[in-house]
Amino acid sequence: MVAAFGSLAGYEFRVHTEHAELFERLAADRPDLVVNFCDTGFLNVPTQELHLPARLELMDIPYTGAPPATMIVCYDKAIVRLVAQSLGVPVPREAYIPADMPLDTVPDLYPALIKPNTADGSVGITKDAVVRDRPEALDYLGWLRTTLPGRDALMQEFLPGAEYGVGLIGNPEAGLRMLPPLEVDFSGLPAGLSPILSFESKAIPDSPYWTDIKFKRAELTPEQEARLGIWTKTLFKRLGLRDYGRFDFRVAADGEPKLMEINPNPAWANDGKLAFMAGFAGIEYCDMLRLVLEAAIARVEGAG
Repeated sequence: MVAAFGSLAGYEFRVHTEHAELFERLAADRPDLVVNFCDTGFLNVPTQELHLPARLELMDIPYTGAPPATMIVCYDKAIVRLVAQSLGVPVPREAYIPADMPLDTVPDLYPALIKPNTADGSVGITKDAVVRDRPEALDYLGWLRTTLPGRDALMQEFLPGAEYGVGLIGNPEAGLRMLPPLEVDFSGLPAGLSPILSFESKAIPDSPYWTDIKFKRAELTPEQEARLGIWTKTLFKRLGLRDYGRFDFRVAADGEPKLMEINPNPAWANDGKLAFMAGFAGIEYCDMLRLVLEAAIARVEGAG
């Protein structure tokens, strides 16, 4: 990524990786724009991801990507679902399970996907997160409460169909560009493993979830792609995303795509979903980064 930024003509970049001295360095040598790639949180604490843009706003330094308010809302999956539902975007059936709720009241939604209400990077979603009966649900909720104490959970109907990623670059005022949607290819997983992007797919290199899951261009009709575009652009504007964003959908048994979650600051890595989608459109990685930068610059200049 650093090399790709360095290849962009017309820009000068400085890379800061030391959190402890970050704000002092920015104050001493103020940049025109901060490229905010701190998606693991300030000091690598996920709940402090919003603290960096908040501090930049106090310093009156513009930055790429979502503002703090958007990060707060999108971090809470139950709130995202309610907002989407109010806008007519299809969502899965779901039950909210507070961390202190007695487990003898677990709803009947089987098969179901259980996950933390507030988390990213598939934290709390393992290969066992898809449960098919009450004993499995109780076992997984018990494990989740031990692993992430005090964290509320969601029990969501498991959607058995294809999983899509939809990427947008730009801003509502100047125009949002929808990249060709991506489909997650679970066909290489060994039999018996649930087809999900679990924590193993992002953090355990010797897991089949890491080695055997691929990405491919989604095969959608023009009508299906248009609906995804309408839904994502509506959510982008309503939730206050900026410059770029990714929306994940999964297809229900009846063929209807339903919103799973929204990532307002998706990873910029060259092997991330956004880069794959840009590649489907014939956009090189460095040019994808340029598009995001140009969207941010145009937004900042327009607000000035």
